[in-house]
Amino acid sequence: MSHLSQRPAGAVVGEARPHESAIEHVTGTALYTDDLGHRMVGLLHAYPVQSTHAHARILNLDTSPAEAVPGVVRIITAADIPGVNDQGAKHDEPMLPVDEVMFYGQPVAWVLGEDLEAAKAGAAVVVLDCEPLASLVTIRDAIEAGSYHGISPVIDKGDPDGAFAEAPHVFEGEFEFAGQEHFYLETQNSLAYVDEGGQIMINCSTQHPTETQDIVSHVLDVPAHQVTVQVLRMGGGFGGKEMQPHGYAALAALGATLTGRPVRVRLNRTLDITMTGKRHGFHSAWKIAFDDDGRILALDATLTADGGWSLDLSEPVLTRAMCHIDNAYWVPNIRVKGRVAKCHKTSQTAFRGFGGPQGMLVMEDILGRVAPALRISARELRRRNFYVEGQDTPYYQPVRHPDRIEAAWSQVLESADVAHREEQIAEFNARSEHKKRALALTPVKFGISFNLTAFNQAGALVLVYKDGSVLINHGGTEMGQGLHTKMLQVAATTLGVPLSRVRLAPTRTDKVPNTSATAASSGSDLNGGAVKDACEQIQGRLAQVAAIKLGVPAHEIRFEGGVVRGLSASETLDWDELVRAAYFQRIQLSAAGFYRTEGLHWDLSSMRGEPFKYFSYGVAASEVEVDRFDGSYTLRRVDIVHDVGDSLSPLIDLGQIEGGFVQGAGWMTLEDLRWDTSEKPTRGRLATQAASTYKIPSLSEMPEVFNVALLQKAHEEGAVYGSKAVGEPPLMLAFSVREALRQAVAAFGAPGHSVDLASPATPEAVFWAVEAARERAGARANTAESSEGAARGVAASMP
Repeated sequence: MSHLSQRPAGAVVGEARPHESAIEHVTGTALYTDDLGHRMVGLLHAYPVQSTHAHARILNLDTSPAEAVPGVVRIITAADIPGVNDQGAKHDEPMLPVDEVMFYGQPVAWVLGEDLEAAKAGAAVVVLDCEPLASLVTIRDAIEAGSYHGISPVIDKGDPDGAFAEAPHVFEGEFEFAGQEHFYLETQNSLAYVDEGGQIMINCSTQHPTETQDIVSHVLDVPAHQVTVQVLRMGGGFGGKEMQPHGYAALAALGATLTGRPVRVRLNRTLDITMTGKRHGFHSAWKIAFDDDGRILALDATLTADGGWSLDLSEPVLTRAMCHIDNAYWVPNIRVKGRVAKCHKTSQTAFRGFGGPQGMLVMEDILGRVAPALRISARELRRRNFYVEGQDTPYYQPVRHPDRIEAAWSQVLESADVAHREEQIAEFNARSEHKKRALALTPVKFGISFNLTAFNQAGALVLVYKDGSVLINHGGTEMGQGLHTKMLQVAATTLGVPLSRVRLAPTRTDKVPNTSATAASSGSDLNGGAVKDACEQIQGRLAQVAAIKLGVPAHEIRFEGGVVRGLSASETLDWDELVRAAYFQRIQLSAAGFYRTEGLHWDLSSMRGEPFKYFSYGVAASEVEVDRFDGSYTLRRVDIVHDVGDSLSPLIDLGQIEGGFVQGAGWMTLEDLRWDTSEKPTRGRLATQAASTYKIPSLSEMPEVFNVALLQKAHEEGAVYGSKAVGEPPLMLAFSVREALRQAVAAFGAPGHSVDLASPATPEAVFWAVEAARERAGARANTAESSEGAARGVAASMP
């Protein structure tokens, strides 16, 4: 067992602990970025002037009417930016446009007011004169126009063409599915001020403080050491605060430097939805081959991501989608082409799963469609194609522990009593004409690590004070996912002290520099490794002091529960006593830790390598009931078995699995982004811009029975304390809901009917799918009746 993954006796990791800020959350005492504004004297409020065209040339921007509005202090335009006018990673995303607007709702200027109402009033009278230009709103618009940007990667393995030529069963089709709004509880929020030393202090709701620091630095044309970004906590992020906060932080910082006063940028819900990026919608065209036993022989697919107006993170999202199109299934011959469509709407960005869900959904949709044509149940078709030991991915990475897919699958079959329930469902469907039920199982295999190898690093700073109390700083951000809780448990375990002795400081770029985003489900792996490294440095120094006091070799010293002992010593030391002794011996009681994920390599040009440290596995079984009259449905029961390795914090992990599944179910069934595609002046406007028009899951959508279990005996060698990531993989477990809906719809039709189901599978979409299934069944019955009647007529006329 590796040193990194080995757990000591009395480990605090593995204990079911509540979220470290749970009490503060429910009592309202937890502070978020917006809460800090009340402490500021002379705070200014920012409000945007938004474009009302999807694509237009700016002819004139007249801000003088706003200057006359009482309470307006300053109007900021592109001309006020002292450095680089760009808020993105690819230098294609002007923070404020100079001559062209690229999506409906794009901010072209910001008004700073003494209060929010003054800023809004000022923004309302700014005159923006534009010449409308042709716009591409949908992904199909872009494909037809050949509008793409960024790279066009290709995965090519084996001999797909040869396999198709010899395959007994070949199917092909298209599948387009929508994106998803992040709908974090806390909208984009930044607060900036300049201190007496010229330091630009920014409190920001960001998942990537270092990149926020970088963007502010180049927008303001100041060195990074002059910019400090702090993150107390976020009210949700889901990837929507990985790239998107930077421009708002830069705007707040620019306003603070121009006025000498604190500036707050806080978007209301409508502004947030209309101005920020979403999960990428995708279009896929595919062709797949099977042998007579239902095993996949070849796949040829083209994935087109809807990138929006600028690249943002679209390229790595696309490549991760391509690397996950196999999901849990071995495809010996495969060709996948990728491209990013350029449209005139918000620049789509990271979202939980980061392209992985989109690639995996294509495969699950294919298997759900073709199973009836192969005369194999969808459940059995999936099982027959699972990875086994010795097989590798389309990008040539060996799949370790594929037996865990089968183990989780079997555990769900048993714990969910699937066979018996399928019999009950068949009986129910036979006697129920207007309601049908179905049960579907789907697996998950999800790679963990950043696609960009350089991002797989983290730092930490651990301070032990002379009274024995411990303060930890790390580069990860807390967005409600429990990262801070896990880091406290890692520190307490490594130092061998009670959890109560450890406190965590807010994430700040002047404490831990050059950090990676808290994303890619790697927050615990990376920061946990860095915290453990820092704690071990301190522990090693303390062990030398304890060895002398206890009269034993340093390698025999053990730390557990605040007590220090030697394996061959009769006496013990109290942790606080040892720390005081070390202080008086002038032993350093602080350490900077560092961690980098080893063994990763990736060649983007050939789409080959080993980009992931390991794979997380899971299986979900979902049962639904569908009403044919309106397409409404109920999620009756969900059973999940998920692989988190040796859990660092089981209560946190269970919450992440449940939350990820529910968010995935929302994407699959409810959340329907709608842009105006008419030729009216409102073309390109997002129609679903509030909770009244954009439906996210609520308590009424929760399953009546919801069972979640962690896969046992799943230690992950080479990861911090044997754990695995948990943030993103559970979202894809929700594919089982969509596949259950497909099977329930099929139950309204004739046996062997393949159901084409829209995504999201809203009640409306399900209703039309049911109508199509019933219509096809009726047509088949009429054809059979006519054939039978003709046969009877022929028989009667024979002598």
